[in-house]
Amino acid sequence: MARRGVRAQRARASTPEPRRGSDRGRARRARRAETNAAWYTLAVLLVPTLRVLMRQEVAGAANVPAGGAFVLAPNHTTNLDPVTMGLALWDIGRPPHFLAKESLFRVPVLGALMRATSQVPVARAGGGRGPDPVRAAREIARRGGSVIVYPEGSLTRDPALWPMRGKTGAVRIALEAGIPLVPAVHWGDQEILPTYGRPRLWPPRRRVRIVFGDPVDLSPWRDGPVDQAALRAGTDLLMASIAALLAGLRGEAAPVERWDPAAHGQSEIGRIDP
Repeated sequence: MARRGVRAQRARASTPEPRRGSDRGRARRARRAETNAAWYTLAVLLVPTLRVLMRQEVAGAANVPAGGAFVLAPNHTTNLDPVTMGLALWDIGRPPHFLAKESLFRVPVLGALMRATSQVPVARAGGGRGPDPVRAAREIARRGGSVIVYPEGSLTRDPALWPMRGKTGAVRIALEAGIPLVPAVHWGDQEILPTYGRPRLWPPRRRVRIVFGDPVDLSPWRDGPVDQAALRAGTDLLMASIAALLAGLRGEAAPVERWDPAAHGQSEIGRIDP
């Protein structure tokens, strides 16, 4: 049954949905319920520039809950991904809350805006310092917000930019909070900011396609212990959904086996040679 669901997601992935006036009105009303002045400051600073850089085509917007908490789990190909997904969610009417690098919170102005909009700092080097990101994400979920977690943990190391082996954080938050887990993919923003490359700002308004998939069926593990076996099985299902959605966008088959950085002698954090 899980495989049939993944194939269905792939078949729907390449069909963008037109946005209607009533959709835009609902999005504005939904945003007002979840935002404050800091959100609109960020929107004024970022949205006009993003509209010049990219022309987004979104499919599967109906899979994003209109209200209440959920976890969104996208693929990760470029450092532009968070603003790409953030803009798509903003247009749908669900302000995004990201697990973001702790160093960004020390940037003047940006750090203050990120704290004011309840973004979640993550210490990439470990060491146990700073707030617990999973606990912070749970608190956002408790308040009914969106939590965006990149299950790969860093930019994909796969040379062809397919999703690599996933980490269990997204599934853990969804299971522990009892909320939907929505897979998502995007393709095209890596042409604006290549992985570890320099920005390509011309031509403007490059096509970027985004698909929100059907929520991952975590029911086999909802009533049992949230142990490593459940987390690993749920994460494997999540990554299969993400790979199938991306295969639909790219019009090609995803690798049968996902890239494992450890098996290729690669660090899972930090920059690597392209």
